[in-house]
Amino acid sequence: MSVKAFKLVSAVEREMLMGDKNYINIECIECCGKNLYIGTNDCFIYHFLLDEKVSTAGRITFAATKQLHKYLGLKKPVSELKAASALTRLLVLCDNTITLVNMMNLEPVPTGARIKGAVAFALNENPVSGDPFCVEVCIISVKRRTIQMFMVFEDRVQIVKEVFTPEQPCAVAVDGYYLCLALTTQYIILNYNTGVSQDLFPYCSDEKRPIVKRIGRQEFLLAGPGGLGMFATVDGISQRAPVHWSENVIGAALCFPYVVALDDEFITVHSMLDQQQKQTLPFKEGHILQDFEGKVIVATNKGVYILVPLPLEKQIQDLLASHRVEEALVLAKGARRNIPKEKFQVMYKRILQQAGFIQFAQLQFLEAKELFR
Repeated sequence: MSVKAFKLVSAVEREMLMGDKNYINIECIECCGKNLYIGTNDCFIYHFLLDEKVSTAGRITFAATKQLHKYLGLKKPVSELKAASALTRLLVLCDNTITLVNMMNLEPVPTGARIKGAVAFALNENPVSGDPFCVEVCIISVKRRTIQMFMVFEDRVQIVKEVFTPEQPCAVAVDGYYLCLALTTQYIILNYNTGVSQDLFPYCSDEKRPIVKRIGRQEFLLAGPGGLGMFATVDGISQRAPVHWSENVIGAALCFPYVVALDDEFITVHSMLDQQQKQTLPFKEGHILQDFEGKVIVATNKGVYILVPLPLEKQIQDLLASHRVEEALVLAKGARRNIPKEKFQVMYKRILQQAGFIQFAQLQFLEAKELFR
């Protein structure tokens, strides 16, 4: 049964980006606060300011204002963008080179600092250096079966470590010293400091696109065999039951308590609390799904959309209105980490009371008694 957990809201219309130039496609996106960056197949970066507006009826809309765009001077697509807001830098991967540009004017740093020979890269969101003016970057190198760790400063880069992998890596996520890697035939956890690695489970990267996503401290979400979304810790164990995706998932994101997945035709929403599928949104031609500081953004080749979460209290009330007491209570308990303690206690008491009356009306007196108690 469905829950209305998210609404899909348009953020950047195709005309704002490409006008009548049909050949322009969106390759990658990055969002940092109100700053939205888009990389395209014709080697441009676009910078928009996203303004969230709430109508008197509570409807949320987004107004995107174009700030500027910048041509990188190559005939190659912009593959990846990552913001390092502490350094006011944008890391741009294009033609196997990561360039540092200023987040506001999109100009390359004067020193020309760059990382060459990168196929893909990820930032370490749980850095080990302790330096606030540095970001740690892990790259999949053009050298076969090689991962490199870099420290990136405002105007220079420094290699820290080079690690060899048993097979060719094709996707990576980082947490502290731990790398979660999709190799050609399997996923592994690798401690780049000690060199110790641990196999997770098999996976064929030739058949499907691997997904490796850090979802919290020492925990990752992976696209497993048989259309399963699998959770894995750095110890190589799973502390949560998997979620059932379709076989051809393209991207995944986390917006607690939900895991959101994108395939060829739909966006699906599963609960991490009971692993049930809660919502399905038709969405054709999507090829990017990412979360940025709690904001879930999805994109086609031509437009950018935001998945706006409905307030958890509203979702709980909708479940109670449908007499889905158990689901409402599971969601209410899960909401504890998102709501201040005093507010949560008042809300939770009221929900228990409402649930008690629903059970009482259904003549489930023992259950009602427990809830009233």
